[in-house]
Amino acid sequence: MSAERKPVSGLDVAHVRAQFPILSREVNGKPLVYLDSAASAQKPEAVIEAVADVWRHSYANVHRGLHTLANEATEAFEASRGKMARFLGADHADQIVFTRGATEAINLVADSFGATLGEGDEIILSQMEHHSNIVPWHFLRERKGVVLKWAPVTDDGALDMDAFDALVTERTKLVAITHMSNVMGTISPIEAIVSKAHAVGAAVLVDGSQGAVHMPVDVKALGCDFYVVTGHKLYGPNGAGALYAAGDWLDRLRPYQGGGEMIAEVREDGVVYADVPHKFEAGTPVIAEVIGLGAALDWMCGLDRIALMEHERQLMDRFEAGLAEFEGATIYGRTQDKGAITSFGLEGAHPHDLAQLMDKYGVAVRAGHHCAHPLMQRFGVPGTLRASFAAYNTEADVDAALEALRKAKSFLI
Repeated sequence: MSAERKPVSGLDVAHVRAQFPILSREVNGKPLVYLDSAASAQKPEAVIEAVADVWRHSYANVHRGLHTLANEATEAFEASRGKMARFLGADHADQIVFTRGATEAINLVADSFGATLGEGDEIILSQMEHHSNIVPWHFLRERKGVVLKWAPVTDDGALDMDAFDALVTERTKLVAITHMSNVMGTISPIEAIVSKAHAVGAAVLVDGSQGAVHMPVDVKALGCDFYVVTGHKLYGPNGAGALYAAGDWLDRLRPYQGGGEMIAEVREDGVVYADVPHKFEAGTPVIAEVIGLGAALDWMCGLDRIALMEHERQLMDRFEAGLAEFEGATIYGRTQDKGAITSFGLEGAHPHDLAQLMDKYGVAVRAGHHCAHPLMQRFGVPGTLRASFAAYNTEADVDAALEALRKAKSFLI
C-alpha cells in the first residue's frame, strides 16, 4: 500500500459529481456506487451534450464536403485531434491517428509495424498486459514466426526490471507494455524501459488505456514510439480512441486499412496514399464520438490533474485499509504509488458471487479475469474483484462498498 497521501486541494468533488447525470439514479433501491471506471467511465453532461449537439445541429461527413455542415463537422473533428495532441504532450496534431479505441490502435501498430518483422524477431510483453496488448502480437507469432518473450511481475505486482533487462537482446524489435495495469494499478517505469529498448534499436508501444486517465502524460518525456488511449475510459464516448506515433513513424509505416479517406489518388494501376495521419483513417470515422472525446479532454483538462490523482489514490487507500479488516482478504498489487485500482479476493467466496451480491446494494464492481489471463495464471487465481476509483467517487462510496462487501460475505462464508 502507498504511503499516506497529502491532503487534496484544488478538486471540488461535489461539483464534479453534479456533472454526471447517471450518479443521481438508484440501483436496486440504493444510491448508485460506481466503482467500475477502469472498465468504462461514466460521462459528464458536457460530453453528453457535445455528442447530442452534433446529431442535432451539425452532423455531416468530414473532410469531403464543401457545404456548411461538412465544414463545421470537419472543424470540430480536427479540433479534437489538436486537443488529443496537447493532452498527450505531442509536438503536433499530425502525430495523432483516430481509432475506434486502444484495441484498434494496437492492432494498427501490430499490422503496420509488424509488416517489418520476420521469423525469429522478438517482442517483449509483460505478464500484466490486457488481452488487447497480447492477442495482436500472437497474430504475428502465428503468422510470421515472431517470438514473444514475457517479463514477469513480482509478488507485489511490480514489473521485474532485472528480468526485463535480461530479455532485451539484439533480436528485440518491439516492447509492448502497459503504462498502468488495469488489474493492479501498477505503474510501469516507462522511461527506463524505453532507454533499454532504444539502446538495441527496438521500438516501444505503451498502452495508456489506464495511465492517461489517472496521471498526466507527456509522451515526449516518456520517449516512447507509440502511445495508445481509448476514449470511453477518459470520460468520453465509446468507439473513439487514438494512437500517438513519434517522429516519422507514420510516414514509414504502411496503411492499416484501405478505402475512402486514406487516399490522395486511386487509379486502375495504382494508389497514392493520403498524407499522415489520414492514410491510417480509412472510411467514415465516428464523427460525433471523436468530437465528444474532444469535449471529454476539455473536461479533464479543466480539473487539477495532480489533485485528481491524489483524490483517487486516497480513496483507494481508504478502501484497502477497510479490506485489511476482512479475514481471508488478499490484495493483488501492492506497489508504491500505484494507480487507483484495487483487485482482491476473499478466501472461500467466488468473485462473481460477491459482485452479484454487492450489486444488490447498489455497488458496481468488476469481477473476473479482467482480460488478463496471464496475470491470473501468475497469481494462481481464476479471477478477482476489482474496485476502480474515478473523479466522481467519494469516501461515502468507499464506505458503502465495504459495507456491501461485508453483507455479501456474510451470505457466502
